[in-house]
Amino acid sequence: MMREQRAERDVPAVRRHVMHSTIFLAVLPLFLLHLTGCPDKVKPGSAEVKRQSVTDITVTEVQPVEVDEYYETSGTVKAKTVSAVAARTMGTVTSLKVREGERVRAGQVLMTVDDRDIAQRVKAAEKSLEAAQQQKSLADITYQRYRKLHDEKAISLQEIDQVETQKKVADIEYEKAKALLDEARITRGFSRILAPGPGIVIEKKIDLGSMAVPGAPLLVVEDTSSYRVETTPDESMSGKLQIGMPVDITIDSLGRTLRGRVVEIVPAIDVQSRTFLAKIEVKGDGLRTGQYAKVRIPSGKKKALLVPEKAVVEKGQLTGVYTVGEQGVIVYRLVRPGKNHNGMVEILSGLNPKDRVITGGIERAVDGGRAAGVTGGQTSAGTH
Repeated sequence: MMREQRAERDVPAVRRHVMHSTIFLAVLPLFLLHLTGCPDKVKPGSAEVKRQSVTDITVTEVQPVEVDEYYETSGTVKAKTVSAVAARTMGTVTSLKVREGERVRAGQVLMTVDDRDIAQRVKAAEKSLEAAQQQKSLADITYQRYRKLHDEKAISLQEIDQVETQKKVADIEYEKAKALLDEARITRGFSRILAPGPGIVIEKKIDLGSMAVPGAPLLVVEDTSSYRVETTPDESMSGKLQIGMPVDITIDSLGRTLRGRVVEIVPAIDVQSRTFLAKIEVKGDGLRTGQYAKVRIPSGKKKALLVPEKAVVEKGQLTGVYTVGEQGVIVYRLVRPGKNHNGMVEILSGLNPKDRVITGGIERAVDGGRAAGVTGGQTSAGTH
């Protein structure tokens, strides 16, 4: 009796299960039809992707070329001649005739030192010379008279010898007084501090009214006619760097690259930095002592892939070039650039030989676009 009652209760549940299964089987074909008939659902590769056409571009096939290999280091621009101007006599500075940054010529008066005490010495020397000259004149006249008497046998040889000795002493005293006057005048000239050569006053170390001491620098004058770059290459370059070797010097503050020549090499290796000192002569407008310089020293030859500098495109922190594939598809490819060779950039990684790079019309390149006229790896209308 209980089994019959339980069976009667299970009949509705079975009917509901059969009904749900029937509905699912009826809806499934409609669902599958919907999926297969929807135009937006395309299997990958079943339809061609539409790409933007790019025209008026220049495509160049990159090939390895031989380039100079450089060793790069830094250096400092220095004037070939920097003169520390000092006084040769002690005295108070009475005038300053130049300012820092002012250009001067050779022999120009830069400052003056109080020369009143030296002026008195000059006057005293002039008086001494005048007295010595009178004594010399008197000795000359006396000698001539005694010489005439000696010729007439009126005086002895001893007397003429004494007069002749007096004349020689008078001549010596005259020359001595003349030398003392010349010395006093030269010393007085030291009160005028002159420029040792043409250049620019780059430093002033004394003020008006201060005491000038012999040997103490007063002004620093830089000769602007010739400059050198002092650099410290690694010891590995000690056998490669030679006197007279041409070197490229880049001055960032001027935005220029100048041609220099090695003029001096100090072969001693610094035990701390393992470098040595080299001096490179360089000429150019705008050079100043203390400027930072990049030095490129030729160290050999190597093969490299080069692209024009304008072909390298930076996007934020990324650096790359636009390449054109076999089907003409443009791809922005990341690269690692290296050194610059006269407007051409060395590509260290990211490109292979025979890759085609867009070198003209970069502004029209679109990543994922199609280069018009480029098919099957050949270049036709609109490209080179």
